[in-house]
Amino acid sequence: MNQRPGNQLFDAYFTARDMREVFCDQGRVQAMLDFEAALARAEARVGLIPQTAVASIEAACRAEHYDFAALGEAIATAGNSAIPLVKALGKQISKNDAEAERYVHLGATSQDVMDTGLVLQLRRALELIEVDLMQLGETLATQAWRYVATPLAGRTWLQHATPVTLGMKIAGWLGAVTRSRQRLQELKPRLLVLQFGGASGTLAALGEQAMPIAEALAAELQLTLPDQPWHTQRDRLVEFGAVLGLIAGSLGKLGRDISLLMQTEAGEVFEPSAPGKGGSSTMPHKRNPVGAAVLIGTATRVPGLLSTLFSAMPQEHERSLGLWHAEWETLPEICCLVSGSLQQALLVADGLEVDADRMTRNLDLTQGLVLAEAVSIVLAQRVGRDTAHHLLEQCCKRAVAEQRHLRAVLGDEPQVTAELSDAELDRLLDPAHYLGQAHTWVERAVAEHFALTS
Repeated sequence: MNQRPGNQLFDAYFTARDMREVFCDQGRVQAMLDFEAALARAEARVGLIPQTAVASIEAACRAEHYDFAALGEAIATAGNSAIPLVKALGKQISKNDAEAERYVHLGATSQDVMDTGLVLQLRRALELIEVDLMQLGETLATQAWRYVATPLAGRTWLQHATPVTLGMKIAGWLGAVTRSRQRLQELKPRLLVLQFGGASGTLAALGEQAMPIAEALAAELQLTLPDQPWHTQRDRLVEFGAVLGLIAGSLGKLGRDISLLMQTEAGEVFEPSAPGKGGSSTMPHKRNPVGAAVLIGTATRVPGLLSTLFSAMPQEHERSLGLWHAEWETLPEICCLVSGSLQQALLVADGLEVDADRMTRNLDLTQGLVLAEAVSIVLAQRVGRDTAHHLLEQCCKRAVAEQRHLRAVLGDEPQVTAELSDAELDRLLDPAHYLGQAHTWVERAVAEHFALTS
């Protein structure tokens, strides 16, 4: 059956195709039908329904049998997607096996179908996100090592600070990716669980067979049976959403850094180029950071969606009115946005174009001022901290006022040359010799990535 028309123009830009398939109409319907088929198998296993009914129920649990547009219209009246789907399922079964229709959805409630169906979708979504995160980690680890010793200006408050290395900056991105992978692993036992409570969470309709059926159903779906139904305890879903929010924010940081490094005034690191990528409708010379735009855009959009999940947590009693409904499109949309951000991050990270010469020239834009701290630290050990700091401050002011390189000013200052030789000054004013633990930070970030991957 045809899906209802949707907004297709921006999907390729903001959403990965595989993720959209998970959360398209067919994906949603199939996940709920997978619950119904598994429920029939579980109830047959414990003897609640005849084994002969299972095949007919399973045969009807295929999304292609259903008209999504008609289901959508019915949802507007029913109030959720499970009610019209179960009715349609019953009709589909009864076409070939009226007896089997009696046993469909036995003991379950609409929220069981929808929530467990959602968990099945989230399991697939989580798999896709983990694969992309691992690949992104691999790429960033490679790039961090490649540029481990490539100096560029560190920037604090958007101003030149002391030198860092591009590898160190990339290692920062890598560390955030690794921590997100760790968080996803940690939450799996809490997220990938069955929701099965019946009308009010007691499973009273199934009598003494309730727990055996619940155990069999969890096994059929390869989900964990939680300590109790979670109809209105939404922390599992919100936790997953929150971790996705952290991923979106971390990728947004990557995108922000790239976009700033791509600025004309910096021109140090660029997204990979491709025909038609990053152009302007009016300016032929433009090379816009279109991948970074997705990373930043997603990081901007996801917190608002996440706030909806948090706002929907105080759900009433055993079934919520409106708050549950507010979740339905929210968490899937977060998944889709993060998937698109990851796809763009993979493209950007893999094809980074680096202008190391421009980085060197930019380091010298302030004519040595970014190395003033290096000189001050060494000089402080010989003349005292306050004296050294005041002396370097005056030399920096003179260098700016006279538009001279700090090295030349220092070479003319007797209080400096009395303590530091020309060779020492040359070394102290060389960015490559003031990189601190940059190499160590790269080494540690890469090691943590591989420790998680192995």
